[in-house]
Amino acid sequence: VQFVESGGGLVQPGGSLRLSCAASGFTFSRYDMTWYRQVPGKERELVAAITSIGGVTNYGDSVKGRFTISRDNAKNTVYLQMNSLKPEDTAVYYCNRRWSILSWGQGTLVTVPS
Repeated sequence: VQFVESGGGLVQPGGSLRLSCAASGFTFSRYDMTWYRQVPGKERELVAAITSIGGVTNYGDSVKGRFTISRDNAKNTVYLQMNSLKPEDTAVYYCNRRWSILSWGQGTLVTVPS
């Protein structure tokens, strides 16, 4: 089982990034998926979630209206489009299953300077 997150980087406030997470080792299309983020010294925070066929999405209050989660079950990949980025969005972003969480990937670092 593996999650490979990519797409992070340094972006100025107000900018955009699109994160990708390629999953393998399980039947991706059967599982709800989630993006999380973590700042060193703080707990991991749920950012966005999407149901197995993509019909329902949920977002953390801090990202509602700015971030969009989507998925491509043919590519076993979940995405996070991040717009209007703020310094407080700076974190390492991870994906995982919504329920029955598996081992974490390396994550991808997003840095938005103040």
